[in-house]
Amino acid sequence: MMPSAPQALESLQQQVLQAIRERTPLQPRAGGSKRWLDPDPAHASRAAVLDLRPYAGVVAHEPSELYLTARAGTPLSEVEERLAEHGQCLPFDPPRFARDGAQATIGGMVAAGLSGPGRLGAGAVRDFVLGASLLNGRAEILHFGGQVMKNVAGFDVSRLLAGSMGSLGAILEVSLKVLPVVRAQATLSFEMPQAQAIEAINRWSGQPLPLSASAWWADGDGRGRLFVRLRGARATVDSARVRLGGECLEAQQADALWQELREQRLDWFEASWQERAERALWRIAVPSATPPLPLEGATLIEWGGAQRWLHGAVDAEQVRSVAAAVGGHATRFRGGDAAVAVFSPPSPPLDRIHRQLKLAFDPHGLFPRCFGA
Repeated sequence: MMPSAPQALESLQQQVLQAIRERTPLQPRAGGSKRWLDPDPAHASRAAVLDLRPYAGVVAHEPSELYLTARAGTPLSEVEERLAEHGQCLPFDPPRFARDGAQATIGGMVAAGLSGPGRLGAGAVRDFVLGASLLNGRAEILHFGGQVMKNVAGFDVSRLLAGSMGSLGAILEVSLKVLPVVRAQATLSFEMPQAQAIEAINRWSGQPLPLSASAWWADGDGRGRLFVRLRGARATVDSARVRLGGECLEAQQADALWQELREQRLDWFEASWQERAERALWRIAVPSATPPLPLEGATLIEWGGAQRWLHGAVDAEQVRSVAAAVGGHATRFRGGDAAVAVFSPPSPPLDRIHRQLKLAFDPHGLFPRCFGA
């Protein structure tokens, strides 16, 4: 029998107090769908799991106010199904990565800070976080932000938690802005090489077009193809289709494409999911108009050129050097040499800020370090 929410919360606090007394490291975890993105594997190998699954459930959903509040252990699928019943959604397309029995949760979604194809048109996870509560390294429950935009004031710590990977504590509850589902949409396909695709999507992004998502990759024959998703009012989508041209995909085919991209189920990603994959899947963030990167390997491009996936036998130092040279950074997303850090080391000023925040929220060092340093 599952404990009640108050019982589950008290249990979590007691576990943190015990960890302080016994100097035991803790690893916040719920569905475990993104364990391979752990930034501090040395910590994880000796840490006790702080299981957030019992602390679940939707606390509030006001469709007319466009917000939803849920506890950290609530399955993402449950939240999305509830929103769909009211014609609403999380438009940034958060990936679930529900493989091998793992289950994405609301807390993990925010802690990992990952967005799917919809980020191009809607924004990132952190743009939709209105408020949050956190169990810190002192066993204190801290509340930040609110439930609606007009209640959010002061230093926005709730959005700071997006992508924090549990380094500041265990996220307990999150309030999210939600949006109505846009009914009119179309997906266009264009055959073109990488450089031309980057130039085209950036040019279109500067025009009044209802761009919602984009993706480019080369097929097995080496032919590159750019896919663009349009979303908005029917008249606006129809006008953009005529203006851009290209081949329009059937609705079912288009939905499958964006869903497979969101969950990285495309054939392009399959090798990176293999157990102990020798070649790393790199996630490279760069300014969107950056020309093709001089790196060997297969490339897939999203978010109008701002997110680039690279899969191949490339040196970690080379990848990060090339990304930094154009004002970006690279994450070892999955696979490859486990000794290579997941995240790029921060600059000295950012590292200092990170350490000060870590000390303020987790003075006993119970939770993982985001940069493993």
